[in-house]
Order: sequence, then structure tokens, then C-alpha cells
Amino acid sequence: MSHLSRRRFQANQQLNKETAMYAKWQWVLRRISKRIWFRASLFSVLGIVSALASLTLRQYMPDTLSTKIGADAVDNILGIIASSMLAVTTFSLSTMVSAYGSATNTVTPRATSLLVEDSTTQNALSTFIGSFLFSLVGIIALSTGAYGNKGRLILFVVTIGVIAVIVYTLLRWIDHLARLGRLGETTDRVEEATLRAIAERKERPYLGGQPFPVNGVLPMAVRHIYPVDIGYVQHIDMPALARLSENPESRIYLHAVPGTFAEHTMPLASVIAVDEDDDGGVRAAFSIGVRRSYEQDPRFGISVLTEIASRALSPAVNDPGTAIDIIGRGIRVFSAFADTHPTEVQDEHDCSRVFVHGLNVQDMFDDFFMPIGRDGAAMVEVGVRMQKALAALSRIDSPGFATAAQRHSTLALKRAGAALAIEEDLQRLRILSLQI
Repeated sequence: MSHLSRRRFQANQQLNKETAMYAKWQWVLRRISKRIWFRASLFSVLGIVSALASLTLRQYMPDTLSTKIGADAVDNILGIIASSMLAVTTFSLSTMVSAYGSATNTVTPRATSLLVEDSTTQNALSTFIGSFLFSLVGIIALSTGAYGNKGRLILFVVTIGVIAVIVYTLLRWIDHLARLGRLGETTDRVEEATLRAIAERKERPYLGGQPFPVNGVLPMAVRHIYPVDIGYVQHIDMPALARLSENPESRIYLHAVPGTFAEHTMPLASVIAVDEDDDGGVRAAFSIGVRRSYEQDPRFGISVLTEIASRALSPAVNDPGTAIDIIGRGIRVFSAFADTHPTEVQDEHDCSRVFVHGLNVQDMFDDFFMPIGRDGAAMVEVGVRMQKALAALSRIDSPGFATAAQRHSTLALKRAGAALAIEEDLQRLRILSLQI
């Protein structure tokens, strides 16, 4: 290899490394941006900057205009905003915590993370905190006499704009409070998160890589790489793995996918022709946390929907209507997954030497229908809805759907036979089962 070719190869490696790191940091920043403190901090800085902007802009204000428009009332207005926004923020925080507790008790604790990431709630709290800091900084600056007549006028105009933003936010917040933490609203969020994860997985069925060998048999020369941390795989940095497998002879077989529980005895990946010094890079491509994430993990959303139905079917709640609603949502989720027109996209990174397990239809059906069939076996209305749902899914022309639907229809019928006391109810389920 010539000196120029070597330099180009090294430059491409460095570029790919930077791009790969960006891919992981992009995911990290995305997670951080969903935290409530991040948006509140941005709004707080914006409020402080808005209050101090009058000191800079006052030199551009004509003298005649500052004498025509009086801004003496800005002191009182800022005082009102400061006191009211502090009270509204405290009330909103208590309401938000109550909504989280309600969702935990009536829906499932796994759905609370979606409420915490709610943009409307975060925008409202951030606006209130930012307005409070704006008024506080304005009052402090006014007490020092730093504004002058021109600065007071600019501060007055900015304050009017802040009041308009507060009023708009309050109106949206009042409307949002009527639904925050409610069963239907929270279930909608879980379904939306699941559908988003399925849409992303349809674009990259194997996360941008190649399908894992069907028989699961790997070459004898593979070297296993085990995790250091114990927890759930939340994200896999595929561009980083693409960089580590640039050698045409290299292969990386991923045993863990998002949602997999990683522990010390189970390898994350098996590699061929990858330098042992890069084992740490392979481990770093797997983001492991204490709990599962909706991103890149459609099965988690399906499991959370099932938890909502199981809680509704418990003797303490006894709400079969919610379970029936969840079964209907399950039909929409599986129908989205079985779309015969996938929108697979091409990645800019070459992941052709990275092999990944795809989603298994049988596992997804087990995640959804097995708990509902077990907990709703004694309720004929739930059994009827489940048999009709399985019949609908069996008619979808997608690999594995008919077999999985038939298997769970038979299992649900067996459970109902052990739980139902009236033969007529069981016969009704048998008729529906024969239609699959």
C-alpha cells in the first residue's frame, strides 16, 4: 500500500470512528433531551437572557419613543409574575406527581416513563420556571437602576410578550391536565411508542445488518465477547460495529438485541477476524441499563400493553372492557408489523458483516396473547374477543401469523375449558376457534 493510500485509509477510519461515536452520542443526547430538567434548564436560560437583553438593546431605542410610552408599571407586573409563577409551578409539580402515581396504580409502572417524557408537560413546567426567573432577574436589575428609561421600556415590551406566552401555556396546560395520567391517555401513549418502534424496526429489520444464520450454527473460529455490566440492552451502536468489522474477513454475530437481559454468562456477540484490542469497542456498542426502553425494542411495548390488560383482569380491578380494548390495540400493532410493503432504508455505514437476530413472530404472539389468555380464561367476553382477534390475524398474509394464531387459539380454548363452568360458553369459543 502506498503512502498516499495509507493516509486515505487512516483518514477514512478516523472519519468512520467519529461518525460511529456520533451515532451513540446522538442516542445519548436524545435520551437527555427527554428529561424534564433539560428543557427546564433551556427555558430558564432563555428567561434570564430575555431579562438581560434590555440592557443591550436600550442603546438602539430612540429617546422620543421612551418618553411617549410609560413603562412605570413594569415593576408591579414583574412582581405579580414572580409570585404567581412560583405558585403555579409548585401546583403543577404536585399535579404531575399525582398523575404519575395514578398511572402507576391504574395502568402499569412501565408506562410512567412515557408520561415523564411528555413534551406538553415539560413545556408547561419549563415555561413557568423560565418566566419566574425572567421576572426575578428583571426585578433585581430594576432595583439597581441599570435599565434606565430606555431599558425599562424594552423590558416592558418583553414582559408583555412573556405574559402572552404564559397565557397560551396555561390554556394548553389546563386542557392537558384533564387527560394526564388517565387510563385511556396512557394506553394511547404506550400504543404510539410501540408503533414507532415497529416502524423503525421495519426500516431496519436487522438494525441495518444482516440476518443471523437460520440454523444458529456459527463457525468454529468465533471468539465470544461477554458483558461487564448486568442489565437490559437498550441500544446498539451499529455504526461503531460497522467500523470494527471493516476487515473483509471479519464477522460480528450479535446474540443480544435491544430488550435482551445481559449477564456475565451470556455472550453479547461472537466475532471473527476482529482484533482483541477492539473487544472493548464491541462492548461499548451495547448500551446496557437497569430497565428496558421503548426505543429499538417493540416487544417491550407489546409486553406493557399486556400488563395493562392483566391488571384490568385482576380480581381487584375486574375491568374486562379494558382488556378487550387492549386486544383491539394488539390487532393494530401486529397488523403494522405484518405490513407486506416494508420501507427498508439503506444506511450510509456498511453493516454487511454484522449479523443480528430479527423479531420472532412466535415470541411476539407469546408476549401478547399468553398472559391475556391466562388471566381472562374465566371471562367469556374476553375469550370471544381474543378468538376473533386471532382469527383476524390468521387471515393476514404474513409469514408465521397463521401458525402462531392457531397455536394461541388452541391454548386459549384449553384454558377456557378449565375455567368456564357453563358448556354453552365453551361451545361458543369452540365455534370461533374453528374459524381460524
